[in-house]
Amino acid sequence: MSAELLTLSMALSDNERTRPLTQGRFQPQGVRLIPTVVHPSEMFWRQLKYADFDVSEMSLSSLFIATARGDRRWVALPIYTSRMFFHTLILVRTDRGILRPQDLKGKRVGVPEYQQTAALWSRGILQHEFGVAAHEIEWFMERGPEKSHAGATGFKPPAGVRLNQIAAHTNIGEMMAAGELDATLLYLNSRNLVDRSTIDLDRLDCVKPLFRDRQGETRRYFSKTGIYPINHTVVMKRELYERHPWLALNLFHAFVAAKKDVEGEAAQSLQSYFDCGLIDPGAQAMLQEDPKAYGMKASRKVIETIARYVHEQGLSERLVGVDELFAASTMDV
Repeated sequence: MSAELLTLSMALSDNERTRPLTQGRFQPQGVRLIPTVVHPSEMFWRQLKYADFDVSEMSLSSLFIATARGDRRWVALPIYTSRMFFHTLILVRTDRGILRPQDLKGKRVGVPEYQQTAALWSRGILQHEFGVAAHEIEWFMERGPEKSHAGATGFKPPAGVRLNQIAAHTNIGEMMAAGELDATLLYLNSRNLVDRSTIDLDRLDCVKPLFRDRQGETRRYFSKTGIYPINHTVVMKRELYERHPWLALNLFHAFVAAKKDVEGEAAQSLQSYFDCGLIDPGAQAMLQEDPKAYGMKASRKVIETIARYVHEQGLSERLVGVDELFAASTMDV
C-alpha cells in the first residue's frame, strides 16, 4: 500500500446503511473520502455520461449493459446499497380490470427508464413467475435521451418491444391520473434532475398496487427463489483500481463496517426481517445468513440472475460474466 493517503470523491444516495460513510464516521484505511449525497437517478446518469466521481453507487443493469458494449471504465464491488422486491411496487388503475399480473397483457404501462434495474427485475419476475412477456405490453418511458442511463449507454428498444417516449410536457404521474396509462412498473416522484413526475399517486383512489398483499407476495417469491433483488452496487474507476488494487477490499471493509454499525449484530438484523414479515417465522433455516449480506459469496446467484435478465430481455448482445464486472479480490468474500 502506498504511504500516501488517497483522497477520493464518492457519491451515494441517502441510505441508512451507508450514512456512516457520508457523515464521515467511517473511512477506509489509506483513504479519505469526500462524499456527495445524490439521488440515484441523477448519480447514474452523471457517472455513465461524465464519470464525475471516483467511487459511487451504480445501476447494476446499466453496468452490465455498458460492459457488454465495451465500456470498461468501472470496477464493481459486492456492496449493495439498494435491494427491494420491485415487482410488488407495480401500480395499476382500478378501472382497467387488472386484478392479477396476467391482466397486464395488452395494457399501456409506464416505466421511468426501460433499462433500469428495478424495471429489469419486474419484467423478469412477470415473465418467469406469471408468464407475462415484455412484448405483450405497450411501454411508455418517461426519461428522455438527454438525461438518462439510456442516453449515456446508447440504449435502443429490444426487438419486438413496443416502447413509446412520453412527451416532455407530461409524465407518468399525470398520465396515470388522467387514465392515459393503465399501470406503471415503477413510480418515482422525488425531485431530481432526471425524473419528472410529482403527483402523489398514493392519494388517488383510482390507483392501487397490483399486489394488494405486498408482504404476502414478498414472502412467496423469496421462499420460492431465495432471491432478494439487488439494483445498486458500488463501483470505482478502473484506472484507479489498476493503480491501487488494494482499494477494492479496503473500501469493501469500510462499507461492511458501516452496515454493521447501523444494523447491529447479525441476529438483530435477521430479527428485523421476521418483524417486517419478509421471512416466515417458521423458516428457522433463514437464521443462518443475512438476506442483505454484502460479498460475492452471498450474492452470486442474484447477480448472475441480473446478468441473465439483461441478455434475455435484449438489453445486451451477449451474456456478461460476473467476473468481468467485479474486482478479482472481492470474488471470494
